[in-house]
Amino acid sequence: MTHPRPAMRPEALGMLLMVAAVFAFSCMDAVAKGLAQRYDPLQVVWARYASQTVWAFVLLAPRLPQLLPTRRPMLHALRSVLLFGATACFFAAFAHMQLAEATAIFEIAPLLITALAFFILREHVGPRRWAGVAAGFCGALIIIRPGLEVFSPAALLPMAAALCFAGYSIATRWLSDDESPWTAFLYTGLFGALVSSLAMPFAWTTPSLADALVMSAFGLLGGAGHLAIIHALRRAEASVIAPLSYCGLVFNTLWGFAFYAEIPDLWTVVGALVIVGAGLYVWWRERRRAGA
Repeated sequence: MTHPRPAMRPEALGMLLMVAAVFAFSCMDAVAKGLAQRYDPLQVVWARYASQTVWAFVLLAPRLPQLLPTRRPMLHALRSVLLFGATACFFAAFAHMQLAEATAIFEIAPLLITALAFFILREHVGPRRWAGVAAGFCGALIIIRPGLEVFSPAALLPMAAALCFAGYSIATRWLSDDESPWTAFLYTGLFGALVSSLAMPFAWTTPSLADALVMSAFGLLGGAGHLAIIHALRRAEASVIAPLSYCGLVFNTLWGFAFYAEIPDLWTVVGALVIVGAGLYVWWRERRRAGA
């Protein structure tokens, strides 16, 4: 007699969704870097948000009367502002830095998320979770060890992006128990689309047909990533899934090599291994604690 396999625990599913989200974002970053080399970064940000918003409203059109009403308009606005800031700063960094460099600096975000989850959401953060996050942060420091040339004014852009993204993640977790994830998804890109559209007359360059097609589908990657994050944060605490965002450094290093001939050196590989190890350690600890 066969026994049905037990359903995946919410924490494990949340962590898998976080990895899927990070992969989608890394693909979006790779596309954004290419576009940022040919267009104003603000136009790239506009393409990202406008595309996501249009696709979201088209796909969810029959349910819009049920999904658009919200009890937390100010929290949605705060999420949108923070996410717009994160995207704008991170995409602007691509004009000055390699994918791996910008992502390495951005990887202070999980440390900020864990700290904010502790102070704002009152989540329990044990010493092993702190150790996992700190180890991943050390891996990022290994990668940016050339130091002074990385910590140029351009390095402030991914730092600012990390701070905005950490705030966005905490606001999303705060919202997760109150409203449908589809409502959060619809409002995620709406502010960015509206604000960047207002700026387009000052930053517009008519794209080629190929780039226009890329821009029109650009937001699908961001939309998929944010939808995965919204569902992940409904199933696991922010401080649990935060270290898994370090996987983005590995993905972006691969894309940088594959598409832009950005060859990672030995220290980049070492740092990436430390980061992945930290994420896997947190995964193993959570599964063991849950008795999986």
